[in-house]
Amino acid sequence: MSQRPVYLPDEFLAQMRQALPDPLALDAFIAACQRPLRRSLRVNTLKISVADFLTLVAPYGWQLTPVPWCEEGFWIERDDEEALPLGSTAEHLSGLFYIQEASSMLPVAALFADGNTPDRVMDVAAAPGSKTTQIAARMNNQGAILANEFSASRVKVLHANISRCGISNVALTHFDGRVFGAALPEAFDAILLDAPCSGEGVVRKDPDALKNWSVASNLEIAATQRELIDSAFHALRPGGTLVYSTCTLNRDENEAVCLWLQAQYPDAVEFLPLNDLFPSASECVTPEGFLHVFPHIYDCEGFFVARLRKTSAIESLPAPTFKVGNFPFTPLKTREAAQITAAANLAGLQWGDHLRLWQRDKEVWLFPTEIEPLIGKVRFSRVGIRLAETHNKGYRWQHEAVIALAGQDNTFALTQQEAEEWYRGRDVYPQTSPAGDDAVVTYQGFPIGLAKKVGSRLKNSYPRELVRDGRLFTGNVDAS
Repeated sequence: MSQRPVYLPDEFLAQMRQALPDPLALDAFIAACQRPLRRSLRVNTLKISVADFLTLVAPYGWQLTPVPWCEEGFWIERDDEEALPLGSTAEHLSGLFYIQEASSMLPVAALFADGNTPDRVMDVAAAPGSKTTQIAARMNNQGAILANEFSASRVKVLHANISRCGISNVALTHFDGRVFGAALPEAFDAILLDAPCSGEGVVRKDPDALKNWSVASNLEIAATQRELIDSAFHALRPGGTLVYSTCTLNRDENEAVCLWLQAQYPDAVEFLPLNDLFPSASECVTPEGFLHVFPHIYDCEGFFVARLRKTSAIESLPAPTFKVGNFPFTPLKTREAAQITAAANLAGLQWGDHLRLWQRDKEVWLFPTEIEPLIGKVRFSRVGIRLAETHNKGYRWQHEAVIALAGQDNTFALTQQEAEEWYRGRDVYPQTSPAGDDAVVTYQGFPIGLAKKVGSRLKNSYPRELVRDGRLFTGNVDAS
């Protein structure tokens, strides 16, 4: 696969020659930037173990090479990408894996390193969701994640990815990340700030990434990054962990931002070295213990990762001036909650004590209890998962709840052909019928939606915006 030559400005290369751990490696750096990027994926362990995933995809002939810093991550080589994009495979559609660049798995690995087990985490710049979904898997859907995204158009994509992966512990917000230090002081055990940056590390994916590159522009971006990291640091509780990362390579947006924060709060910022994050981390570690990953070192995108601890409280910021507005939900009373829980269990949906039932008009939602202390302090775009809509005959269970909460009860297995029809939004006519009026339909043993039985037909409830066309599924090797 050939691609257009990557544009690398002279002044950028001069900076890189100074930044590289080995100045003689500039030729290797340039050569790596010109090579197409290797594809990679991360197994979604909320749905399937790595071992079971490898067994499931073994017949497809995919070549999977482990990513050293993420035990669920693999580089993938496959022959039929032209005929069947990776995103159209059954395993992707049912949320068994996430297509994620290998180096972007590093920040979350750093966040959970050394046995860190945070209960409440913030992902400051979360779309499209690769890191949020990785965090949720590491937390095993427990606790809560506040996933923020400043770009309104990307919030939708973020929610779609969270929903596909069966995640129930996320609350979404849509703010400029600089508000959180004032709005939610000391509210989080861990924070990931994957900061907006000049994107010097992504040239292998986008040959024109550096067309408008300039030192002045990088310094302007770094000023915003300083404001973001300052805000995030205020939102972190003492003892908490902050990971700062970018997909860029210059020191101004990376090391300098972290050193600036330490200069602001010399008694509160401790750098936690990442030398031991994975076996060959020493090849890209800086004197401060940050990871400065250049594309030629591990044959991936360029990336920077720093891990800091907040060792003591710092002076709080003035209270925010924005109005939060009324929170339109109320917790369900015990009797109603028991009634809905029993009905959901009959439909095959189950959840633990870390989720609580709330209601707004006819909608019933499940919110992660760990997010409740933040209610009334910021405005949420969406919290947890929408479980059902009530109507006079009972409950209409929602697709995202089925994907996140369905177990082995009340399920009905579809054949490959029926499952393909399902993803195309069509009704299914199976040989046999489910016992009840509705059933969680599964493929390969995983829930893909809820069907209503109408005579011999299974009425499709797959959300319209998710319906797919074109060829689907790897299926059997000889499938047409």
